[in-house]
Amino acid sequence: MSSNCCQSKEDIVNILLDNVNIFSTSGPNHFGAKLVKYLDRAGHQCLLPPQEGADIKLSFIKSQQIIKTEPLVLRLDGIYFDPDQDYNLRNSSILRSYKQADGVIFQSEFNRDMSFKYFGKHPNHIIINNGADMEYMSTINPLQHHKIDKFETVYCCAATWRRWKRLKENIRYFLEHSGPKDCLVVAGHVDSKEAVIHDRIFFVGDIDVQNLYALYKRSKYLIHLARYDSCPNVVVDARAAGCQIICSSIAGTKEIAGPDAIVIHEDPWDYSPASTTNLPKISFDKIIKNGYNINIDMADVSKRYEKFLKETLHANTEKY
Repeated sequence: MSSNCCQSKEDIVNILLDNVNIFSTSGPNHFGAKLVKYLDRAGHQCLLPPQEGADIKLSFIKSQQIIKTEPLVLRLDGIYFDPDQDYNLRNSSILRSYKQADGVIFQSEFNRDMSFKYFGKHPNHIIINNGADMEYMSTINPLQHHKIDKFETVYCCAATWRRWKRLKENIRYFLEHSGPKDCLVVAGHVDSKEAVIHDRIFFVGDIDVQNLYALYKRSKYLIHLARYDSCPNVVVDARAAGCQIICSSIAGTKEIAGPDAIVIHEDPWDYSPASTTNLPKISFDKIIKNGYNINIDMADVSKRYEKFLKETLHANTEKY
């Protein structure tokens, strides 16, 4: 990956991206691809293993290497806390990277507070939320399909691949708050146990990014009642497309959902070990005002990454 931006040679940073597949569209990988696009445009060189010559390493979730040869910044997506899944053992490799890291990037206050509870406070950390590629989003037209074009209002949501994404609760919210002129489109793979047969609910399976963004552009609402998300890309992208977000007050989703989000109150959680499969049922009775209005433009997000990477590099150059 080469740059095309006019920066002085001293300002260019060679960044090794570790433990991320920028050619995948899933979760952290999807964000990684967007980050590379904007860092590259700013004039930096983004390297992939086994390329050499890095000034600093940016590891996603955990570092793949035990021995450090350059300053390490850890981008921490989240940690394990389910007592049924031996969370201490599953966290061990993440904790090792956390202790080794010269800097840590958290995606949300929730992500930071969880990590501090289980790992302790890191001396050099920052919160930088995920971002949406507004430039690319502006090129997408709303989805047109004969099955949904007859409805006035389209709701959408992402299918579950973890139980705590709460697809059933997303569907229940739609059924309790929608009318005959509304439909729900569920994107992604759905377990047959969670599929619902209804003439206003459509399961479209896995779709590519362009069509997913087109669905967001067509939808008025994104329902995302996941209980434990740190900073879901689906919410960032849907908000960028113009969706109003419907989310839980628990965890980090509300932080990037926007000031017009419909935030459903749930009893506070103190981050103690908790089940990710046996989840409480949500009451939709209490809606609270969202106090967050965070910039989700990837152009801004990448600048915050750039600044923190440079600061961490300059503070640790003499160590390596």
